[in-house]
Amino acid sequence: MSRRLVAFAGALALAGSAFAADTFPSKSVVLVIPYAAGGPTDALGRVLADQMSKALGQRIVVENRTGAGVMVGTEAVARAKPDGYTLLLTTVAHAVNPTLQPKLAYDTRRDFASVGLAATVPLVILTHAGVPARTLPELLTYLKAQPAQATYGSAGIGSAPHIATELLRLKTGIPMRHIPYRGTAPAMNDLMGGQFTFFIDSATTGLKFASSGKVRALAITSARRSPLAPDLPTVAESGVPGYEAYTWNALFAPAGTPPAVIAKVQTALNDALADRATRERIVGLGAEIAADTTPASLDAFVQAEIVKWGEVVRASGMRPE
Repeated sequence: MSRRLVAFAGALALAGSAFAADTFPSKSVVLVIPYAAGGPTDALGRVLADQMSKALGQRIVVENRTGAGVMVGTEAVARAKPDGYTLLLTTVAHAVNPTLQPKLAYDTRRDFASVGLAATVPLVILTHAGVPARTLPELLTYLKAQPAQATYGSAGIGSAPHIATELLRLKTGIPMRHIPYRGTAPAMNDLMGGQFTFFIDSATTGLKFASSGKVRALAITSARRSPLAPDLPTVAESGVPGYEAYTWNALFAPAGTPPAVIAKVQTALNDALADRATRERIVGLGAEIAADTTPASLDAFVQAEIVKWGEVVRASGMRPE
């Protein structure tokens, strides 16, 4: 192909991208959530989709694409047309998988364009009623004294509850036996039934179970206390200095999505997060709204998360299912 034809083709491509950005969105947008309906990520995603639809002037349709952890839904977005009509709302698993999964079908850094971080979600350490511990120091003492009871459940290998507990294990040096489940609900059911000793769950669901009296909350995993449970100390306050764990919710588009389209979606995200009723709903879910939602900030955040949790995955010897 001659240089003129190459230049002409390039000009046509740029013009097409500019036109697409100018007219975006002209139809419904699909928001892929790689988690089951009814869970904490789904709940927050639907709150965002509702308000962002108003800002964009087009409906955002939530599509729950589960399977292989978060990998099925995430790969679907990585392979989608980069036009802004397919978005991904995901969690800390996005930053864990590059280290945990040796054969990812996508590249976390290269195959996605960052839109913005929406919220961070602290986790809460829970025990069942039969455990003789009402504080985290008491639980750690109990686990040391009763090695057979040093068991914990998780929502699956590499899930936020799993990596948060492995970080606790590494920082305390206490041997703990992991019992993985396929999701939060079955793990919580078995915690209440006394099948294992403790569970680190998302504050979104964990605090609700604790307030019902079905389980006991001992500490929150964030760097500071949660306004939803101000009397609940942090793990760091409870004798594990430097400990901080969380999950998060962030928006991504396929790599190659025009910057002008990314900007429109990010503006809609900002508008949604600025809406008082939306903020109240998100905070009510136990989440903390992000202070910086820019694509550049999310790029840096994800890179730091890959490094942090990659170290935990390697040090713990964690292996995929």
